[in-house]
Amino acid sequence: MALKAEPWQTAEIAGPKKALLILKPEVVVAMVKRAKRPILVVGHQAAEDYSDDVKMIDYAIRMSKTAGIPVVATAHIATQFIKRDFQPAASMSAMDIGNRLQDPEWKGLDGKGPYDLALFMGLPYYMEFVILSALKHFSTNLKTISLDRFYNPHATWSFPNLSVEDWNESFEIILSKLGGN
Repeated sequence: MALKAEPWQTAEIAGPKKALLILKPEVVVAMVKRAKRPILVVGHQAAEDYSDDVKMIDYAIRMSKTAGIPVVATAHIATQFIKRDFQPAASMSAMDIGNRLQDPEWKGLDGKGPYDLALFMGLPYYMEFVILSALKHFSTNLKTISLDRFYNPHATWSFPNLSVEDWNESFEIILSKLGGN
């Protein structure tokens, strides 16, 4: 299978600076371990089925618990987290967290300072595309990772366009290397 570094949404031009490809899941592990203040932004599509037994939201919960990453639930996904006995650090609109991550004066959800790594998953592609574009151009010292199955050129790092099986396998590797089950 040829991995493609092209925007999943046709006719989208990202400009000369594009996301680096995550060809090995260990890249995500290294970035998370190196980050001093990571944050995970999860959209409503994380509750959708990708295969018979896998939902993105379950990966998000495992990643948060394993690596101690605070989760921001966007839209109505907070109720899905609560149904799984997981309390996200915050619930706010995707655009709101995108704006806050750009703000160098924002001290974070806990008041301890700005985040240095933002991971995104489960947002509609077009929305994540716009939020990551703003962060790429207007945030200072923030690296971004798109954990969705489709290449997002505005992230610092992004998976290439992956099949569901390859995407699931990548997440299992990430979680096992972060120390989770």
